[in-house]
Amino acid sequence: MFGIRVPHPWQQETPVTPEEIFLNRRRFLTQLGSAGAGASFSIFGFGGREAAPSVERDLSGIPLNPAFSDPERPLTEEIVAARHNNFYEFGSGKRIWRGAQAVPTDPWTVEITGLVRQPQKLGLEDLFGFPLEERIYRFRCVEAWAMVVPWLGFPMRLLLEQVDPLPEAKFVRFTSFYDRDIMYGPIWPPNLPWPYTEGLRIEEMANPLAFFALGIYGKPLPKQHGAPIRMVLPWKYGFKGGKSIVKIEFLAEQPATFWNTLAPDEYGFEANVDPTVPHPRWSQAQETLIGFGSRSHWQTVPTLPYNGYGEYVAHLYG
Repeated sequence: MFGIRVPHPWQQETPVTPEEIFLNRRRFLTQLGSAGAGASFSIFGFGGREAAPSVERDLSGIPLNPAFSDPERPLTEEIVAARHNNFYEFGSGKRIWRGAQAVPTDPWTVEITGLVRQPQKLGLEDLFGFPLEERIYRFRCVEAWAMVVPWLGFPMRLLLEQVDPLPEAKFVRFTSFYDRDIMYGPIWPPNLPWPYTEGLRIEEMANPLAFFALGIYGKPLPKQHGAPIRMVLPWKYGFKGGKSIVKIEFLAEQPATFWNTLAPDEYGFEANVDPTVPHPRWSQAQETLIGFGSRSHWQTVPTLPYNGYGEYVAHLYG
């Protein structure tokens, strides 16, 4: 349906956490220690713990922003969203949720630096202190599958206002948490450009759609979703949504980013959803909506320019 996909060596669909690696003594003890520190999950994934929140916060009663409710498509089932993830630090397949439980999320610090008048470091209390809202957004992966997800968080523009960028700040680089002792990634190729980084033009970050998610399905983010804070940019392909953000830098020049560095012909810096521009190895004209009802009810639908959010962002690219 999407053409024959011939993965690069670093994109092989293999089990992300091979048993021999997962039961490696160091990593086993790391995860066991995390569980002892209060992480709510089962080492072996029994009991549906893949949807367990990563930090203790009550997000009940967060209001839904009616401007972003997407009544046209059903929500992806929570368990499907919890099990079908990309988190390349833990491997190239979709079953990374077990390995991702090793990410230490509490305490957490996000450093904001670079060309700003108010550089600062934000902890969990600061992040959850922003005015929070729920937004139901479409999520479109560059691999041509799609979900509909209820995120909880705050608009990126609120952070922009707080740090007050200098006029020469034209770009923003977002850096994800990385610890090579627990994030073993794909076997090949070696020497990948860790940590994972992503970037935006500053006017993209200021757009009303741009969002920092702290929660999903009414609860704090599970770790495989990028806890405790991730980027959500619904008009762009999903790889642009950096997970587990630890640093935000305001820059004068366009930064290098992870996938654009590895394969610039396949993963552009802007990476806006565009059905007329195929990936070099498959079409982007259609997408499969996954995660509601049985697989027999999953639908293949036309891909919309900017993932259906053109009214908000098309003017940025004219």
